[in-house]
Amino acid sequence: MPIKHSAKKALRQAQKRTLINQAAKANIKYLEKKLVKAIMAKDTTGLKSNASSLVQAWDKAAKNNLISRNTAARKKSRLQKIINKIL
Repeated sequence: MPIKHSAKKALRQAQKRTLINQAAKANIKYLEKKLVKAIMAKDTTGLKSNASSLVQAWDKAAKNNLISRNTAARKKSRLQKIINKIL
């Protein structure tokens, strides 16, 4: 356990940020699963709405350094290829 006041504060901040990051990653995983279901069902309306919300989540995660910018770009590119095949 930290002894100094600043170290205690840093620990509290790290714990808060960990919870926020875990929630964001869980949301991305949820949106990915939802999108996969829409792809399997070939549901075009659900596919478009789920894809846009997932891309938005990836962009936000990349902006906050939760995932790499290149990772987000790669995932968006691959998703767009899948969407183009279906539509």
